[in-house]
Amino acid sequence: MNEKKFSRINSFLIIAVVYLLATVVGILLYKVTNFHFAISLLLADVAATIFVFIFSLIFKNASVYDPYWSVQPAVIITAFAIKHGVNLLGIMLLIAVWFWAVRLTANWAYTFKGLDSQDWRYTMLKEKTGSFYPIINFVGIHLVPTLVVYGCVLPVVYAIIYGYEANIASIIFCALAILSATLQGVADIQMHSFRKKKVGGFIRDGLWKYSRHPNYLGEILQWWNVALAVVICSQNWLLILGAVFNTLLFIFVSIPLADGRQSKKEGWEEYKKQTRNLLPIYKKQ
Repeated sequence: MNEKKFSRINSFLIIAVVYLLATVVGILLYKVTNFHFAISLLLADVAATIFVFIFSLIFKNASVYDPYWSVQPAVIITAFAIKHGVNLLGIMLLIAVWFWAVRLTANWAYTFKGLDSQDWRYTMLKEKTGSFYPIINFVGIHLVPTLVVYGCVLPVVYAIIYGYEANIASIIFCALAILSATLQGVADIQMHSFRKKKVGGFIRDGLWKYSRHPNYLGEILQWWNVALAVVICSQNWLLILGAVFNTLLFIFVSIPLADGRQSKKEGWEEYKKQTRNLLPIYKKQ
């Protein structure tokens, strides 16, 4: 049996220090670059990701990166809000993203076992890719998610910098973003409750009755609503690209990986026939 090197508390402290230093790296790089803010932000974001990646190598655990997905947006929009100030739309977007970020980070913290434990997906990728894993680790596990979430948070940055004015539609989309994060939160709580029972099989209660991934649905809708809240005010339709790539990431990567693992359970084919990928509504067979 492998002896644990890190307690859960020590693991949290290490992660907190790594992310604090990564934030400093990102802010410093942003300040010394003189490009368009979107380019400077991209470079800063990638630099912070590389910093976190280095520590994932040091600790031999790619899960060091896991909270980056939910921490990155809150840090970025808060920094820009402090620098440029916010109007009504900016405040609503801050609330929507911070609500999502706190909820999702809390969910990560609840499931985080420590630096001696790694997400099963990363372990599987390491076993399948062998000597190519370092590349897969950096590009697939670290860089691509960073770029996707960068695209998702960029509309909020534009709204803050250019001071887009809120309208009824943008207010509705911000409210829907909060509802989307709530949907995701309810789905996660239901899954935690199911796992505590240790009954095995497939969860068929609540939002999971007809959907295999209602938590992913909440994540996808969150960023569509954030993007549309800004696009409806700016008419800059390029700002939906982050939401598009986020959706593609879940449909073509996250869902297939999760379904592939579930397919090893007895009764998978029948369960698949009775449920949809995302929408928690009855499926006719």
